[in-house]
Amino acid sequence: MKKYTGNWKAFELLWLVLFTLIAVSITIVSKDTLFGFSVFITGVLCVVLTAKGKLMSYVFGMYNTFGYAYLSYTNGLFGEVMLNLLFFVPMNVVGFLMWRNHFQSGKLVMRQMDVKGIPIVGAVCIAGFLLLGYGLSLIPGQNSPYIDAVTTVLSVVATILMVRRFKEQWLLYIVLNIFTVLLWVIRTLDGSDDGVIMIVMWSAYLMNAVYGYYNWNKGAKEALA
Repeated sequence: MKKYTGNWKAFELLWLVLFTLIAVSITIVSKDTLFGFSVFITGVLCVVLTAKGKLMSYVFGMYNTFGYAYLSYTNGLFGEVMLNLLFFVPMNVVGFLMWRNHFQSGKLVMRQMDVKGIPIVGAVCIAGFLLLGYGLSLIPGQNSPYIDAVTTVLSVVATILMVRRFKEQWLLYIVLNIFTVLLWVIRTLDGSDDGVIMIVMWSAYLMNAVYGYYNWNKGAKEALA
């Protein structure tokens, strides 16, 4: 069972409880939907377990993927919809299967990218952002096409690095989460009912990405030792 959930550190429990209480408070005070709350809490569980390198992250991730796709559709963020349904759903399955075969003593074997691979990843992100941003700008009703494109492309590349167990995924997630918070701030100012709880959710993801990089950097060094 260690590779599915594992032991929890005091910091991780405090982090999870804190943002759960914030989400509950916002749901009650702002009368946000219970569905939006369920997307929030499964997303938090997913990213915390990913930072810990645990397989159960993909179980919570599957629900969060479908739920977030629906919220994005109702807010006119079609790039996010396509990303979740066409990419994250199958990648949840692929990631689960790939991670399952790379555990030693209940711990996921984490990796570090070769220096030559970093410029390639950067070039792919920039090219994808420009092409997708232009394409989304042509869709009637699309909101914030280029910010949507940044989050979409970074999500795709970071997820590929994640299923391949590279620690550098977290650097992309840090940038991704900053832009996604900005995206939902814009939607909130435009009157989105689920905007506030999405801002809190992605802010939680940002904090977790910093912790994830710390944890995976340590794990990758241990694997090389």
